[in-house]
Amino acid sequence: MSTKLRSAVILTLKYIVLITLAVTAIYPALWIVLSSFRPGASLFSERLIPETFTLVHYKELFNNPSFQYGRWYLNTLKIATLTMIFSTILITLSTYALSRFRFRGRQSILTAMLVLGMFPGFMSMIAIFILLLQLNLLDTHAALILVYSAGSVLGGFVVKGFFDTIPRSLDEAARIDGATHLQVFVKIMLPLSKPMLTYVALTSFTGAWIDFIFARLVLRTKENWTLAVGMWDLVNSFQSSNFTLFAAGAVLIALPITLLFFFLQRFLVQGMMSGASKG
Repeated sequence: MSTKLRSAVILTLKYIVLITLAVTAIYPALWIVLSSFRPGASLFSERLIPETFTLVHYKELFNNPSFQYGRWYLNTLKIATLTMIFSTILITLSTYALSRFRFRGRQSILTAMLVLGMFPGFMSMIAIFILLLQLNLLDTHAALILVYSAGSVLGGFVVKGFFDTIPRSLDEAARIDGATHLQVFVKIMLPLSKPMLTYVALTSFTGAWIDFIFARLVLRTKENWTLAVGMWDLVNSFQSSNFTLFAAGAVLIALPITLLFFFLQRFLVQGMMSGASKG
């Protein structure tokens, strides 16, 4: 087999694999989206594209008194937005200090962050639950925001890697001109860190938006539920057979994240590539 023919065969196999992966990923999502517009409540349908389209399922989500989808949506939006803000601030400040300053215990902190990051988060849920119980924070959104924001710092190695790539000569030149550490951080580091800040904000928002396990553990009253808990209750109790209603709720859940990734994907890719170049 000639080199040219071998290259053509390998290229064809690569395209077949990529097309297969794309169909596997896109088809279920497309089925959910189209099912949300399909009349009836059945999971099965002989056609991918409905014969008639309807918005009745979307209206039922907000008008049905049996569940409070609108309230859950606002609860989740509030928790995710505040978590995004606080997580970005905490991760940026802490990793900047670990990247730029040399102090006693710095290496121990980095080692502890690395070791703790290897363990799954649900291993600490019992301890966190007891702590929140003693602080009288159970069944509050503040508990979720506090835990999400504080826990995000353990995953800040990508941000530290990004700060390590910025030349120290910029800091030294600014310090010689009389700038303080805070001015160096605000006027030099932050403008250069827009891709990384976008990456941190997106991942923090997405994590809080889709989390179910911890939200189910902390939130008790129906009025305080998030979308993940509410949708679980929707299929677990009285609406277990209404697949099209669940599909409509799932589409609305995916909409904000999809829009954010669509408009900020350029900064997201830059942030991931920059932070991975140096540890």
